[in-house]
Amino acid sequence: MQYKNGPKEPLNPVQKRAILIEALSYIQRFKEQIIVIKYGGAAMVQEEFKFSFAQDVTLLHSLGLRPVIVHGGGPEITKAISTYGVETQFIDGLRVTDLQSLKISEMVLSGQVNKEIVAQLNDAGSLAVGLSGKDGRLIEASKLQHKEHDLGYVGKIDHIEPKLLINLLRDGYIPVLSPIGMGQDGHSYNINADTVASHIAAALKARKAIFMTDVAGILKDKKLISRLTSAEAEGLIQEEVIQGGMLPKVRGMIYALKQGVGSVHIIDGRDHHALIGELFTDAGTGTMLTA
Repeated sequence: MQYKNGPKEPLNPVQKRAILIEALSYIQRFKEQIIVIKYGGAAMVQEEFKFSFAQDVTLLHSLGLRPVIVHGGGPEITKAISTYGVETQFIDGLRVTDLQSLKISEMVLSGQVNKEIVAQLNDAGSLAVGLSGKDGRLIEASKLQHKEHDLGYVGKIDHIEPKLLINLLRDGYIPVLSPIGMGQDGHSYNINADTVASHIAAALKARKAIFMTDVAGILKDKKLISRLTSAEAEGLIQEEVIQGGMLPKVRGMIYALKQGVGSVHIIDGRDHHALIGELFTDAGTGTMLTA
């Protein structure tokens, strides 16, 4: 387990050239590699971060990487649900979803949020395509059974069919996926976006999966952990250092690593161009998990 050092002094020209050379080595290494990015938190709701995210993803694509975006939309769903007088309840970081909440969630996720992200990416020069897990039977899901509570139409993933994503990536598009799955019972299911991102990364054999959130990474005693293994992450879950909304995120990351994803990362979406910093520098910006 490694921790981040404190703030650094501004770089001089020699150091800047060294970082550029460092970045070029990563660019060559990651060319044609699939990178799954879970897009969420403040980066999705504040205009300045929306803009820098679209710039970063467009840059990655232009450099030969193959990004796939999986997005959430919690704040937008909560806002929409509240207008109908429906109370929002979370259990173990998962939103309890009745039938009315499901309809609102799907409308917000697959309609409003998804198409806004697609428009932002295309405006930045990308070729993005919006999807939900119902398209092409991409995500087959069923009701998630909680040991104590009924979560309603919250789903667990039974199968990922990645053919549609593979075809889009091959043709030069950036898929943007909302976390709605379809069950064999004909029902739609709202699935935790972190869980969807981890399963998509596993199905695509992604080189990396990156989770954007509203914290710098995984913290212990208020210190940022820069690198840790799956086993160490499991230990932090047992110690309840990792809890709440971070739980499904880290559990999903551990799953992705077990399925062969090269590495997984948590970064702060409020840090401009953190995505570029995490991918193309040795130091990175957040927390990296490895097998």
